[in-house]
Amino acid sequence: QVRLVESGGGLVQAGGSLKLSCEASGRTFRRTHMGWFRQAPGKDREFVAAISMNSALKDYADSMKGRFTISRDNDKNTVWLQQNSLKPEDTAVYYCAVIPNWNDRRKPGTGTTWGQGTQVTVSP
Repeated sequence: QVRLVESGGGLVQAGGSLKLSCEASGRTFRRTHMGWFRQAPGKDREFVAAISMNSALKDYADSMKGRFTISRDNDKNTVWLQQNSLKPEDTAVYYCAVIPNWNDRRKPGTGTTWGQGTQVTVSP
C-alpha cells in the first residue's frame, strides 16, 4: 500500500511560485495514477491536477491550466506540483492522492490514499 507525505507549502506573495512535493512509500507507486487536490477554508475539496502512471497523460482544472505543472519520477517515488503566478484564491491545503481509476480523476472522492496535506498561503 502506498503512503504519501506532502511538503513544500508556505507563504508567498501573489505572483510568486512554489513547488509542492509528494513522496510515496511502497513498491506500487509506479503503477498508480496520482493527483493533487486542494481544500480552502469553508469550501469543498477540489481537483487540481492529475498524472497517469507513466506520465503520458496529464490533466488540470481549468483555473490552473498554464500556471501549474504536475510531474513525477517513478524512480524517486515522487510527484510534484509546480505552482507559478499564484493568486490569493489559491490559498488552501494541498493534498496528493492515489487515483485508482483515470476516468474518475477529477472527482474529489476518488482518492484511495491521501497525504496529510501541505498549506499554501498566498498574500495579496
